[in-house]
Amino acid sequence: MIKDLKQKALNYHRDGRAGKFQICITKPFKTQGDLSLAYTPGVAEVCKEIAKEPDLAYEYTAKKNLVAVISNGTAVLGLGDIGALASKPVMEGKAILFKKFADIDAFDIEINEKDPKKFIEIVKAIAPTFGGINLEDIKAPECFEIEETLKKIVDIPVLHDDQHGTAIVTTAGMINACYLTDRKIEDLKVVIVGSGAAAIASARMYKYIGVKDIILIDSKGIVHQERDDLNRYKREFAYPKYLSREEAFDNADMVLGLSRPGAVTKKDISLMREEPFIFVCSNPTPEIMPEIVKEIRPKAIIATGRSDYPNQVNNVLGFPFLFRGALDVRSKAINYKMMLAAAFALAELARKDVPDELKEIYKKELKFSKDYIIPVPFDKRLVGEVSSAVAKAAIESNLAKIVDLDIDQYKKTLLKRFKQ
Repeated sequence: MIKDLKQKALNYHRDGRAGKFQICITKPFKTQGDLSLAYTPGVAEVCKEIAKEPDLAYEYTAKKNLVAVISNGTAVLGLGDIGALASKPVMEGKAILFKKFADIDAFDIEINEKDPKKFIEIVKAIAPTFGGINLEDIKAPECFEIEETLKKIVDIPVLHDDQHGTAIVTTAGMINACYLTDRKIEDLKVVIVGSGAAAIASARMYKYIGVKDIILIDSKGIVHQERDDLNRYKREFAYPKYLSREEAFDNADMVLGLSRPGAVTKKDISLMREEPFIFVCSNPTPEIMPEIVKEIRPKAIIATGRSDYPNQVNNVLGFPFLFRGALDVRSKAINYKMMLAAAFALAELARKDVPDELKEIYKKELKFSKDYIIPVPFDKRLVGEVSSAVAKAAIESNLAKIVDLDIDQYKKTLLKRFKQ
């Protein structure tokens, strides 16, 4: 089966035109007159206008709808540090997801540089080309420094999706799990197994939304303040004192697995509350299999990274629509308010009646329940619901350059645009 998948994947990428996307021309280009407008001498007039007023680049070039997908290949999927060039198929894949789900044009850029400071300078230098920057598959802890610095020195949205995509989608799942079990977010006890980019970002998002009791577990055990081997990102969530693993899981409401298969055990689950939230996102094999969880906690709400189980934690539910909303109001950044708006929009959409066409695509009943707390990727309402919520949050955060947007009309326009 694995051999068959490998061959299919190789054929998919190689057959016909190599790779997964191409550039197309958007203006008439058939005559000498067209040539004189598209290039010299006519294009010089456009250049002069942008030189006088840089924001006109959004009107006269592709910048307003263009995102850079940038990686150095140091943390690619579950493959690790395979290098910039080997990461290109993944980055091309990310580019077509932007196009498919949010009609955003994206270029993949693989940078052969591991030094964070040099990497930052390279990205800063090419930033004027784009309306947004999606960082991808950069290992922790370097990814934190890279994203934090770029956000300070460029005036376009920057997002490291490996961090925030997972945080947004699992936050949406958490909101709806609380809704179904009548719990308050501020009362939750959350254990996060893993300490990489997605784990730290998720902890930050949970803290931002109101979770007070967060316990982080890395490869050496509970992250607590008595340890002297913590980087500043782990130290941010270091528990005040030493805890045993049993104490960490005792009466916990939720476990988020962002580690490896086997990282969450039967004993861990047995120590948790009766209706625990088990979000185990290691792919393709979760930290613990859903069937095993159900044996121990039959009422558990389970999410995984896989498409063959209910409640798939898939970053494609977040990043295309986050950037769509940010680009459409020319936001200077993406902040936590915008990301949380995306999470709430996802949660609210999952509670709405599901169109019959989606049930046909997925060949199953889709209805808000423990098995449906997160929307599915091919729900065409996502772009309208999530992007409009993000755009509204950007305006309210004083990050947007376009502030007179009618949000309700914007949502309707997006829904109509993507209905086909």
